[in-house]
Amino acid sequence: MRGVRPVSGSGRLVLAATPLGDVRDASPRLVDALATAEVVAAEDTRRLRSLAAALDVTPSGRVVSFYDQVETARLPGLLEAMREGSTVLLVTDAGMPSVSDPGYRLVAACVAEDITVTCLPGPSAVTTALAVSGLPSDRFCFDGFPPRKGGERRRWYAGLVDEARTCVFFESPHRLADSLVDAVAVLGPDRRAAVCRELTKTYEEVRRGTLGELASWAAEGVRGEVTVVLAPAEPREGPSMESLVAEVKQRVADGERLKTAAAEVAEAAGVGKKALYDAVVSGG
Repeated sequence: MRGVRPVSGSGRLVLAATPLGDVRDASPRLVDALATAEVVAAEDTRRLRSLAAALDVTPSGRVVSFYDQVETARLPGLLEAMREGSTVLLVTDAGMPSVSDPGYRLVAACVAEDITVTCLPGPSAVTTALAVSGLPSDRFCFDGFPPRKGGERRRWYAGLVDEARTCVFFESPHRLADSLVDAVAVLGPDRRAAVCRELTKTYEEVRRGTLGELASWAAEGVRGEVTVVLAPAEPREGPSMESLVAEVKQRVADGERLKTAAAEVAEAAGVGKKALYDAVVSGG
């Protein structure tokens, strides 16, 4: 296979990105890989066949299913194929394998055995949503799916209260409305976000606004694949040095040792304990 065929009898794993919706986003390298890989591991073999037909290519190798429930069971066979010199091509339903899709365990197993892992780059819902969101993209994190249950989901959102990076995550269309209500309750109605629906498909839609606005919109029901982009938290001003000095002095007046009070107040406020201690000693 051009660019990914085994060299000197050494097999390898090839991760290949597949179109999110528009088949024209498939790369020529993906078409070549589908035609020549000895083994194609697919999250859904029916969708793979449909994709191959749309690309006018027939996989010549063995096609096996590789979805979450069988991922662990499939590892030994795929690893053995690569040990024997075969190229294993891994594709998921859409986007990049191992990014909230099957693949991580197989990659880790290959790395542990020093089997070559390479990638045919291409579409990713994460970076596509980030790019069109209109939110800061210089620093971002990806956080998979929020928990399904309300209580756990609200605790999950609590972890984003002070997140300084833009956060991208997936959400089920059936849970989006409740999820955004929880986001409003925890993060406030004014935090900005974007909900990206059906990216690259015929009915692509990107809704931008505050969490409060997006929660009202989603209450009517949303369909299709959903990616959410959440703006970073606004920096919060910390307490002034004067107020921290006053707090330390009050704790000392209540009987605490100066060094202990200064250290604890400084740690809670995120300031240097020596600087606070010196400010107290010098009279604030």
